[in-house]
Amino acid sequence: MSRIFPKILASPIEYLKGVGPHRADMLRKELQISSFRDLLEFYPYRHVDKSRINTINEISAGTEFIQIAGILGALNILGEGRTRRLVSEIKDATGSLQLVWFQSISWMQRTLNPGFRYLVYGKLSFFNGEPQLTHPEMESFTQEKGPEAFPLQPVYPSTEKLKARGLGGRQLSKFTHQLFSQLRENDIPEFLPGQILESLSLTPRFQAFKDIHFPASPAAYLDSLNRLKFDEMFLNQIRTGMIKSQRQKNSRGVVFEQVGPLFNEFYSKVLPFELTGAQKRVLKEIRRDTATGKQMNRLLQGDVGSGKTMVALLTMLLAADNGFQSCLLAPTEILSRQHADHFRELLKDLPISVALLTGTVKSAARKKILHELASGSLNILIGTHAIIEDAVQFRNLGLAIIDEQHRFGVAQRAKLWKKAGIPPHVLVMTATPIPRTLAMTAYNDLDYSIIDELPPGRQPVRTVQRYEYNRPKVMDFIKDEIKKGRQAYIIFPLIEESEKLDYENLLKGYENVKAYFPEPPYYISMVHGRQKPIVRETNMKRFISGETQIMVATTVVEVGVNIPNASVMLIESAEKFGLSQLHQLRGRVGRGNEQSFCILLSGNKLGKDARERLNIMCETTDGFRIAEKDMELRGPGDIAGTRQSGILDFKLADIVRDKNILQQAIRSADRVLAEDPELQLADHALLRGQLMQERGKTVWSRIS
Repeated sequence: MSRIFPKILASPIEYLKGVGPHRADMLRKELQISSFRDLLEFYPYRHVDKSRINTINEISAGTEFIQIAGILGALNILGEGRTRRLVSEIKDATGSLQLVWFQSISWMQRTLNPGFRYLVYGKLSFFNGEPQLTHPEMESFTQEKGPEAFPLQPVYPSTEKLKARGLGGRQLSKFTHQLFSQLRENDIPEFLPGQILESLSLTPRFQAFKDIHFPASPAAYLDSLNRLKFDEMFLNQIRTGMIKSQRQKNSRGVVFEQVGPLFNEFYSKVLPFELTGAQKRVLKEIRRDTATGKQMNRLLQGDVGSGKTMVALLTMLLAADNGFQSCLLAPTEILSRQHADHFRELLKDLPISVALLTGTVKSAARKKILHELASGSLNILIGTHAIIEDAVQFRNLGLAIIDEQHRFGVAQRAKLWKKAGIPPHVLVMTATPIPRTLAMTAYNDLDYSIIDELPPGRQPVRTVQRYEYNRPKVMDFIKDEIKKGRQAYIIFPLIEESEKLDYENLLKGYENVKAYFPEPPYYISMVHGRQKPIVRETNMKRFISGETQIMVATTVVEVGVNIPNASVMLIESAEKFGLSQLHQLRGRVGRGNEQSFCILLSGNKLGKDARERLNIMCETTDGFRIAEKDMELRGPGDIAGTRQSGILDFKLADIVRDKNILQQAIRSADRVLAEDPELQLADHALLRGQLMQERGKTVWSRIS
């Protein structure tokens, strides 16, 4: 076992030569470095080339970083208060260069020795036309072979508190160098099978760790970086692949044996349109899952308006045909009510019952619903968080569907699964497109389906960007659409820096809209998060029924209402929204057969990222392309709640920039698990050990 878990890496950091209890305490508090392993995995964020010592007379206007060897001059304190600084100079045979410190002045005075020879490194700046180094790195110029002997010097992140105590990047470099003097190759054993190491020509693991800190060349650094990125992604794929395999092997599920009369009659006589090829493909995947005797755990992603709700309804009919109840959990009351009304209308000629349960359902109606659920006479329950309450008990819950899954916490979802003796099949739906590369890593432990076609007759929303000075023309265009009998959304940003400021901006915007659209003939609904629920619901209902032609709102409409008559989405200050949010808002229109429009109204001056976001919105309506771009701009951390799961806390790998390495990791992991799903073979003992070693610090992502 010691081969798999080398004891030296678990050693507390105070036992490293030169650290001690006091410094160890600071490293724990400031950088979360508690053990030798933590230090080993505390990677430099860049390297600087110190293979060459410059001379002062080589300095030019284009010089960025410079390394000088010379004699340190006298130390002088100049200025007072905020201008107080320590000033000196370094002299070599060709001239002198000014050195300046604004922080840690007392400590620098105590540790620097004028008249001694130093190696000085830093970023050059010019003050009054004269070159100087501010807060340079200072090292006694000796021939001692330490970390500075390497031509590429690691630069580590530190904190001001650590720097003030002499624990800056240079000292961390010395600690890491000291660590390698105490480590041997068997302390960092290989866990990858030999065939993978050989076929991909990967750097040995011990060498990779050494070279990522102290590379002999840029090529050695790159090889080590790629090896350690591969390790992170490969372990993630093995881990999530094993979770999926275990779930499929061990999870018991109810069996939907037949496609019966309810499904068939609805499909052949009631279905209002022909299903798209993507919808049919997803239904086949669901039918296959639910017939196996294993619990289905499927993530269904599809763009707004792609027909996920119809797939959900057909799956509920499949459950009913097999004698099981279903529930659909939605994030808002208005969305729950919309689903319930829509389902009742579609199912009115079939012997199937639908009920709505929300926080506002009165006690008599609530009591009736609970009785029908418990007796089994109620087939489909739709509602909000109210469904999760302990009092809600099903007779035979066989299917749980969650709409907009990221709106619900893990604990809330788990309570739903416990409402049946055998866990129900789970279908989780999201209209937030998840980039393929993210799905292959964060959701590898789930089965997932994609609806990537729009229903027939739907026209893509036409998207344009307009500047503030175009406002009068934009408002005239909205008036023209209203004359045709259409409706419009006008959305204001929710910046969240100040709720009061957001509210004031919205009210000011509302007054401006009223100035363009006076009553009568125009009527406006206003919806925002600070309204009482009853007021918000009433205002939304007025817009849904067509009493008002314009809805002025914050992003509360991002998920929810289906209004086919709404043909214009005007987004104010569009540059303040993220790509995902812009795409979600655009999805509120384009739900009828008429051409719809999304107008991105922005300030006259745009930053590079904002311009890029608005351009991609105008170029495409493909949610998956937009999601990939969003991930490029923001990183994967904030997409689809993956950061809360801990699954993508890679220290080095980046699933956007490292797609090639990710593909190699996926193929390699698939081959290993196909051969040895439980990692029981002798060749995989060290790999299994590595997973066990990391298990305690990793949150294994599971939806149910």
